[in-house]
Amino acid sequence: MKTCLVVDDSSVIRKVARRILEELNFSIEEAADGQQALDQCHASMPDAILLDWNMPVMNGLDFLAALRKSEGGSGPVVVFCTTENDMKHITEAITAGADEYIMKPFDREIIESKFVQAGLVQAG
Repeated sequence: MKTCLVVDDSSVIRKVARRILEELNFSIEEAADGQQALDQCHASMPDAILLDWNMPVMNGLDFLAALRKSEGGSGPVVVFCTTENDMKHITEAITAGADEYIMKPFDREIIESKFVQAGLVQAG
């Protein structure tokens, strides 16, 4: 079973994402900020990371930069999931090493299609 780390300071968003991703056969870990997520990645690197941008302690972009410099940090597929929807933010996220980008609010169809595009789940 593939693992996905859901990183968001909103417990509601983490709960919704968990339900969707568990239906897609992922084992889920959660983190409330980028530092917590980085600590978890250093302990056990997930297959995928669903990542919020705006969080306390360490934001998503800083987390992503630190992750990609970590041993094994190039491995996880990182999907930014945020309300930041202008091209500047999207370009910044992709340049920093994100693989995909999802806008909030999201639903199962959106997450599933992005995870299919990233090769994490089979279509259908």
